[in-house]
Amino acid sequence: MSNSFSNQLRSVIEWQDPKPETLFEKWTEDGDEIKNASKLIVGPGQGCLFVYEGKVEGFFEEEGLYDLKTGNIPFWTTIKNIMYKFESAHKVGIFFYRKAEMQNIRWGTPSPITYKDPVYNFPVGLGAFGNFSFKITRPVDFFRSVIAGDDYYPVKAIQKVILSRITQPISDFLANASFSYTEIDKHRNEIALFSKDSCTQIFDELGFELLDFRIEGTSFDEETKTRIGRIADMSAEAQAMKELGVSYQDYQQLEALKNMAKNEGGGNIGMQMGAGLGMGQMLGNMMNNQNNQNQGQQASQQQSSQQQNTPPQNDDPMQKLEKLKKMFDAGFIDEQEYKQKKQEILSQF
Repeated sequence: MSNSFSNQLRSVIEWQDPKPETLFEKWTEDGDEIKNASKLIVGPGQGCLFVYEGKVEGFFEEEGLYDLKTGNIPFWTTIKNIMYKFESAHKVGIFFYRKAEMQNIRWGTPSPITYKDPVYNFPVGLGAFGNFSFKITRPVDFFRSVIAGDDYYPVKAIQKVILSRITQPISDFLANASFSYTEIDKHRNEIALFSKDSCTQIFDELGFELLDFRIEGTSFDEETKTRIGRIADMSAEAQAMKELGVSYQDYQQLEALKNMAKNEGGGNIGMQMGAGLGMGQMLGNMMNNQNNQNQGQQASQQQSSQQQNTPPQNDDPMQKLEKLKKMFDAGFIDEQEYKQKKQEILSQF
C-alpha cells in the first residue's frame, strides 16, 4: 500500500509531539486526509484552525476528542461540502497552535536604543536584554496578522514582532525621563512596565497578550563608553585639582605651556625657553596660592589659640615640596618639571 493511499485512509487528525520551539504548524497539505478524517484530537494547551483558500473557516480552542462524522460541529459540514465540490488538495489545511503560556522567552535589542542624556547632554546608545512571557488570545487574528499564511511559525519569530514595537516606548521613556545613564539600571523595572503597558493595545489587536516583560541588564555602545570614560577622567582630574587647590583655569594654562615647551620639530628656542620659564613661574604661583589659603586657615586657628608668633607658612619649603610631590603624583607635571622645581625649592634652605 502506497504512503499516499495510506494517508488518505487516515481517520484521526492530531498534533503529535509538537516541538517546544513551535508556535504554529500546518498539519497537512493533502485535502483528502482532512476530507476522509473522522476524528480530531486537540491536546492540552493546543488549538487548531481550519483554513480554506487562505481564509479561516473555523477553529477549535477547547481540548478534547471531536467526532467529525457527526453534525454537532456546525462549520464542519460546510467544510466537507466545500472540499467535495472543489476537490482541492492544496487550498485547505489544518493549523495547530500552542495555546498555553510561553514563558521566559529571551530577547535582546538588535541595535542600540538612542536617547539624549538629560544630565550630561550627550547622545547615549543603550542595549538591553531580558525575557518575556506571552500567550495567544485570539488565534484567528494572530493567524491573519502575524502568521500570514506561513506553514510554520517558531516561537523565536515572535521576538521580532515584540521588539519591533516595544523599543519605541523604551526610547520615549528614556527621552522624557529625568535621570542620567548612571541611573538606568535602578529604573529597569519602571522602564519595562511602562513599555509593556504602552504596547498592550497593539499586541491585543495582533491576537496575543504580553503577560510579562523584563529587562535583566543593559550595556552601552562603544561611542557611549568612550564618552563615559572621558567624564570619569575629567571627574578624577577635577577631584585631584580640588584637593590640591588648583583651579581648572590654572590647569588649562599649565597644559598649554607644557604643550608649547614640547613643540615638536624643535620650534622657536626662545619660545620654548619662555614657555619653560612660564611653567616655573606658574607652578610657583599655584603653590603659593595654596600656601596662602593654608595661611588664612592657620591665622584663624592662631587667633583662637593665641599663637600669634608662629611664622608665616607661605614660604615654608617643606610645604612647597609636599605640594610639588602631590602635583607630580597627580600627573599635572612630568618628572623633569618636578626635579627642576624641587631643586629651586631646596636652594631656598
